Amino acid sequence: MQRPLKAHLSLVLVTLVWGCSFVLVKQALADSSPLTLNAVRMALSAVLLSIYFRRNLLKLDRRAAAAGSIVGVFMFAGYAFQTEGLRLTTASKSAFLTGGSTVLVPLFLVVFWRTKIHRWRVVGILLALCGLFLMTVPAGRQGLADYANINLGDILTIGCAVAFAFHIIFIGRASQRVPFEQIAVVQLIVSAGLMSIAAPLLEHPHLRLSPGVVVAILITGILGTAVAFTVQAWAQQFTPATHAALIFNLEPVFAWIASFLYLHERLGLRAGAGALLILAGVLVSELLGAVSGPDPELVKGLSGGSTPAP
Repeated sequence: MQRPLKAHLSLVLVTLVWGCSFVLVKQALADSSPLTLNAVRMALSAVLLSIYFRRNLLKLDRRAAAAGSIVGVFMFAGYAFQTEGLRLTTASKSAFLTGGSTVLVPLFLVVFWRTKIHRWRVVGILLALCGLFLMTVPAGRQGLADYANINLGDILTIGCAVAFAFHIIFIGRASQRVPFEQIAVVQLIVSAGLMSIAAPLLEHPHLRLSPGVVVAILITGILGTAVAFTVQAWAQQFTPATHAALIFNLEPVFAWIASFLYLHERLGLRAGAGALLILAGVLVSELLGAVSGPDPELVKGLSGGSTPAP
């Protein structure tokens, strides 16, 4: 099998694991509190990646440690919002709302870094924002009363998308200056540490090692993080950026299929339309937005890879 084909298939498998992770974590939350579950699986990932990248860590300096720590803070915030939100909303909605972080990246780069973006990215942002509205705001003509009925889990997941957007930006910028391997390990160590500190302060920590919890920890901690990071770093050497972006956009689709098959979740017509708009917005932004050559600053923001999954 040729390397490009193997790389494409590897990215599809990684994306499949990430998509199914939403369902696994959703089920595991029946026997574990969100932050505690995150602390355990991130600690496992940190240990495994520390072993795998041990030679790179021997060269760790202050600059790499600082960059990885900043990225780790946003990773902590993203996963904290995502997992708590997943407890209160459906796995399929969580996946599509989280996927909206991709189009928030160029929006934040414009607002905070005054970066100029392609007009198609603007179209993609508008489509995704419309999709977010349809997925979260209930139908009706009651004015402000509609906003009071928004699911708290959806709001938390939007907060997760915001945090992951900044995570993508900062990991992309950091990877221009320090080795990706060092950033990957440091961000996990910092995130796991913050999860461990926050758990007793923000929740009643509990974790019962039921089959669902064990499977979720092993799949997300080993396959979804340690193995996925390594495979992604290798595969994207032989995969065009547009192809990788297209493959990563299958993550919420895989999550929706898995949630439909195993949890019998249904999005509904309004939420389904919102999901399609988010997906369309991401595709327009990623594919058509780069048609005339991406802005260098935007490339820095997007070079960190795909949106993190549970």
